[in-house]
Amino acid sequence: MSMSRLPAATVRRLQKLPQIPSVWEGDRHSLPSSPVAGSQPSPGEGECILWVDGVQGVVRAMEVVPAGSGMEPMVRALIAAMERPNAGLPARPQKIVVRNREVQFFLRGILHELDIKVEYQPELPLIDEILQSFAEAQEQIPPPLPENYAELLASKAFTLWQDAPWEYLEDHHILAIELHQWDVETLYVSIMGRAGMEYGVIFYRSLPSLKQFRQQARQADPAEMEEVFLRQDCLYLTFQPRHPELEDWPNLDLAELDPEEIEPNFGTIHPLEGLRGVLQEEEAATLAVALEALHCFLKQYRRKLEKGFQPCQGQYCVPNPQGEALSVQVRTLPELAAELLALEEEKPTQALLREDLLPEGAQLGLGLLPWATVEVLRRAGQVHPLPQSKLVQKGEGLPVVIVRTSRSKAKQLIENLRGEGGPQGICFNTGVDPFDGHRYELEIVQTGNRDLHLFGEFPKDDPVHSRARRRWERRCRDTGGCCGLVIAMGANSHQPELPVHHILALFEMQALSPKRLGLGPLVRVSRHLHF
Repeated sequence: MSMSRLPAATVRRLQKLPQIPSVWEGDRHSLPSSPVAGSQPSPGEGECILWVDGVQGVVRAMEVVPAGSGMEPMVRALIAAMERPNAGLPARPQKIVVRNREVQFFLRGILHELDIKVEYQPELPLIDEILQSFAEAQEQIPPPLPENYAELLASKAFTLWQDAPWEYLEDHHILAIELHQWDVETLYVSIMGRAGMEYGVIFYRSLPSLKQFRQQARQADPAEMEEVFLRQDCLYLTFQPRHPELEDWPNLDLAELDPEEIEPNFGTIHPLEGLRGVLQEEEAATLAVALEALHCFLKQYRRKLEKGFQPCQGQYCVPNPQGEALSVQVRTLPELAAELLALEEEKPTQALLREDLLPEGAQLGLGLLPWATVEVLRRAGQVHPLPQSKLVQKGEGLPVVIVRTSRSKAKQLIENLRGEGGPQGICFNTGVDPFDGHRYELEIVQTGNRDLHLFGEFPKDDPVHSRARRRWERRCRDTGGCCGLVIAMGANSHQPELPVHHILALFEMQALSPKRLGLGPLVRVSRHLHF
């Protein structure tokens, strides 16, 4: 209880609200399940704060907060219930009741200037009724997988993760799995993960659906992509971090995590139904058989496919969760793969990346500025902060992209960056050169005018860059994604450390994921890189 009084300005503002003859109930309960009144939430769970108008019978405020976050969130939610209610008009109640003595004493001290009585009541009928409805609704939500398939599909998914077909198959290397079961004749399989972004398998129920999606996804702008995505007709298995907070890490590659940190996610998409993360029994059985057949095929032909996508075919006797074993054929579709690759390599109408910002001969690198150096630059007026942003000074320092060039070119680059609205963020994305088959990691900076600029291009298998990238990602995690762009003079300097007096500007940026910028793997066409 570090703060025991509201600011005087806040009190005056709340006193202007009309006071209504109403009693509000307030409580907090643990998530995801609704506990018995008075029980304590388990460590690490979230909690839901409720403020309910007992006269009108409406929820005025509901907020989810981390467990153990103290009593201040109760006050914040109450102020929201008064000023910005989910239902009803802004107002102050005459009385509030809570069923926790400690909360009562805390709120009594906070609210005495607002003429609001705070009373203790062991039972809160309206909130208990709401919690009961939450619990009943939770019970009615079906599990993502039928009970007798959850363990089976998890095992098949883990086997596929160990098979790691994305190490040698591209997403246009389509496989056909002939089932002739559960209203499915053939599944057309696309492997995701070669680009190091999203890992999984898409099982298209028809070839037209696969082709249509790839054609439309190529032509759609970012605002249309969600609708294009929902027009697919497929089952899918994707992999995600077991801990949700890892999804916010910039440039996270699941392949770098331990297997126990990965969990599978199953679902289906249909143009008339949209995305559904709950599978019916026949859909679960279809996936179980398809995944087992795919595993058998990969086990038989991995070495051959590692040398190139070529004709391969296998017939397998696969256990059927709903009856007798099935004979399933799996084969590659090289001609379709060539057709899809040609579609990807068609020249788009507009270039995606600009390459005209960096001066000729500029040297680039990933580095670190100690926080003391950042403060020196700030006092010298050489730091260009992002609007409404504050650097999180955690870890050993600020991760930065360093551009070294001559003094005159550095000054011109700084002016050019200002003219573009300043650098806002940076991401690392996969680039593919279809002419030599090589893969690259592209260092892409987004400026304030939403343009994307290519800053660096590194071979995917470059060990020096890979080590620098791992350090960069670790440091960005420490700072919550805060990073910077350093413009320095001394392009021919070979000093391992960057002298402070060589730094002419430090622009604050955010480390971004390619997904946030709407990017997928980029394909080189002539001298430029495009979708």
